[in-house]
Amino acid sequence: MNHLNRCISIVAASLLLSACGAETVTTAATVAKLQAKQVEEAQQQKAQIMQQLDQAQQQAEQQRKAMEEAAK
Repeated sequence: MNHLNRCISIVAASLLLSACGAETVTTAATVAKLQAKQVEEAQQQKAQIMQQLDQAQQQAEQQRKAMEEAAK
């Protein structure tokens, strides 16, 4: 009987440890998905900022040209 209890304890400990491993893998996968989403959002924000900078530069160029024409 003592041997049976020992085997049950070992099996139970093994099951608990493997459940922790599965949880760790699931958590890591979730974190990876969140990080990928953050990267995508950051790239979208970068694209928007670059577009805004281009527009501002074009407006500045138009204003400069208008001022040059007015000064003639």
